[in-house]
Amino acid sequence: LLNPKKNKQHHILNSSSGHMPAVRVWDVAERTQVAELHEHKYGVACVAFSPNSKYIISVGYQHDMIVNVWAWKKNVVIAANKVSSKVTAVSFSADSSYFVTAGNRHVKFWYLDHTKSSKVNATVPLLGRSGLLGELRNNFFSDVACGKGRKANSTFCITSSGLLCEFNDKRMLDKWVELRTSMATSLSVSEDLIFCGCADGTVRVFSPTDLHFICTLPHPHSLGTDIATHSLLSLQTENVRYPDTVAVSYDPTNRWLSCVYNDHSLYVWDVRDLRKVGKVYSALYHSACVWSVEVYPETRDGEQPRLSPGSFLSCSSDNTLRLWNTDAQNTTLSRNVISNDLQKVIYMDSNTSPLLDTDCTISSNSEKADPQTSDNRTGIRTMCVSPDGLHLASGDRNGTLRIHDLESMEEILDVQAHDSEILCLEYSKPETGLKLLATASRDRLIHVLDADREYGLLQTLDEHSSSITAVRFATNDGKVRMISCGADKSIYFRTAQKTEEGTAFTRTHHIVRKTTLYDMDIDPTRKYAVIGCQDRSIRIFNICNGKQKKVYKGSQGEDGTLIKVQTDPSGLYVATSCSDKNISIFDLYTGECVATMFGHSEIVTGMKFTNDCKHLISVSGDSCIFVWRLCPELTINMRQRLSDLKQNSKPVQKTPPNKQHTLGYKASQSNCLFLLQGSSEENHNTLNSHMKKVRKSVTSLHNFSFDSLILLMLFNVRSLSYQQSNSCEHEGSGPRPRRRWSRRMGSMDLKVKSMLDLRQLESFAMPLFPSKTQDVHKDLPPPRNQELGSTISLQTIAAWVNFI
Repeated sequence: LLNPKKNKQHHILNSSSGHMPAVRVWDVAERTQVAELHEHKYGVACVAFSPNSKYIISVGYQHDMIVNVWAWKKNVVIAANKVSSKVTAVSFSADSSYFVTAGNRHVKFWYLDHTKSSKVNATVPLLGRSGLLGELRNNFFSDVACGKGRKANSTFCITSSGLLCEFNDKRMLDKWVELRTSMATSLSVSEDLIFCGCADGTVRVFSPTDLHFICTLPHPHSLGTDIATHSLLSLQTENVRYPDTVAVSYDPTNRWLSCVYNDHSLYVWDVRDLRKVGKVYSALYHSACVWSVEVYPETRDGEQPRLSPGSFLSCSSDNTLRLWNTDAQNTTLSRNVISNDLQKVIYMDSNTSPLLDTDCTISSNSEKADPQTSDNRTGIRTMCVSPDGLHLASGDRNGTLRIHDLESMEEILDVQAHDSEILCLEYSKPETGLKLLATASRDRLIHVLDADREYGLLQTLDEHSSSITAVRFATNDGKVRMISCGADKSIYFRTAQKTEEGTAFTRTHHIVRKTTLYDMDIDPTRKYAVIGCQDRSIRIFNICNGKQKKVYKGSQGEDGTLIKVQTDPSGLYVATSCSDKNISIFDLYTGECVATMFGHSEIVTGMKFTNDCKHLISVSGDSCIFVWRLCPELTINMRQRLSDLKQNSKPVQKTPPNKQHTLGYKASQSNCLFLLQGSSEENHNTLNSHMKKVRKSVTSLHNFSFDSLILLMLFNVRSLSYQQSNSCEHEGSGPRPRRRWSRRMGSMDLKVKSMLDLRQLESFAMPLFPSKTQDVHKDLPPPRNQELGSTISLQTIAAWVNFI
């Protein structure tokens, strides 16, 4: 609620639609909700505070047919009545004694005097009187505003056909004037001025005294304008189209007029001098569902970035790609006169119709339009930035693939790649040594393109039997992998092979689950695939063998499905979006929920962590882009993990993503033998000398990994003292202390965690004829870390010890 005299705002009032619609009151200073009112069934069309701050008026949708007067501080309805017409606007009188509603062939005055005198706590009927419309009775009244100052007894309305009307204190239509526009949508009244928002970006200004025309405000930007080069707002050219004005609000203290247009742009005009109107602020946003967001990758040392650091891109059903940068401290950004955040808009064609939000028109501003007709099968469905930051690939709802050069922002490729909408695009990572682009579509096909050869087709994969929701590249064990999942509940793991024609992918694993798989991401170690499922679970698969390593709940709610999953740059956390419009962040290794966020009014269609690990960017079907600030603890953890990954060529975390699964044997409380960094220098030298003796004793038999064999027998290098027999403890001297050698190597009872599988151990056993098998053992691969974890008897190990 804004106090015009003090220019201070204490509360904000908003309404909602859908399931259990509510009227909510928010405290501006505390940024908390202070009241929530539930009385409407289908949705709340309009709300208003009374000037004395005591009451809230809420009008429901046409099917709701209810007008409520709330004493919001007591959270009670003091008066209510039914209304049969569609209501689009409500306005309180200056003295709070009555309010006026306007809508389809409807202008009605509602009086509150009798509610004040009532001493009964129950809801009383609200007294209403219709305005006398005369010959304008068949008009659609799009907005209403009660007069102020000397015109406090008057009420002003505008019709969608373009008429400005004035009602006197007798509720009679006193006078009207033509606005000379094809459509009028909004109204704002002060003591001295009346502002009327009209079609084609027009705002007319009138005098409330006699409805005398004063002036027309400047137009905003034209549709389809290049904001990066646009410099003069007042420069008008022929055959241009402007967005319609859908809302106006006047600040009498600063004498600023705020205007909202139906391309989701916002302008604040300085109207102190109506002969010289200036722009105070402007912004431009997506006008339809935002489908995807991509963060511009960090460039390697020595490479020149094409875009400013911190930039990100978005694509939308409004048929545009947009480049954003919200870093206000960045002095290298090329600012434009329209938006501080938006750097560039790439239009797919010259058609400007998708740029307009048809739901903002007065014929449907209270209830949602049919999405089938509003979308009209246009828009960019997905996109992906190449790892080198040179190209931007995008796919639309008709199956068209486009490639843009991010330095010149020019389109370099336009091809009809699929018969249906493209759902996923993915570039191969630099570590693969390849420059590939995979496109996946609703037509069940995956195309693999060679980005180095003008995006020529290398291979088409048709294993999936339904829409493909995600495809990803990864490098693992020196092999290039491609993983895809889809609505057919299948996951395909493929490995790249070199052929005469080039690179081809062959299937290595096929996994089928009982639920639809909606999205997938690869952790930074390139070992695991994280998949979001219809049953709200996060499933983690090993890329090498295709086995499921972990599954846990990916949503805090009990309804809906997971729509998107996204791991952070360090691989510690995974963010999920659910169809209940909430966002959650989980610890990737434990499944613990560390953060939840909500605020979008439609499903979240895309998420990305920023490169600095400070923010999470989310996009939604409500056409909004949210930048969430992550708590410092999460940022510190992610940056520490990134630092560890950069210092080590191998991933820091080698175990499957399960915090409870460690390489140490928990039952005996002994550490894993393979954490050699904890041993002392003396023990390290002892180990080296022992290794030399072992090599001399068995060199004549065969050649294989001696280090692996010796490490297999150790519990802890730090306590390596088996050669000092006098200091060893005897069998009956009580329990062995932690991290000590066991003297009874032949015991059948003791079990330890082995580095090798039992079958692998047998393959390393002594051959009966060493000379014949010497060459075979030369080629034996060393044991891999992912094959750890089998439990074997020490009897076999004891035999090896005795032999050595």
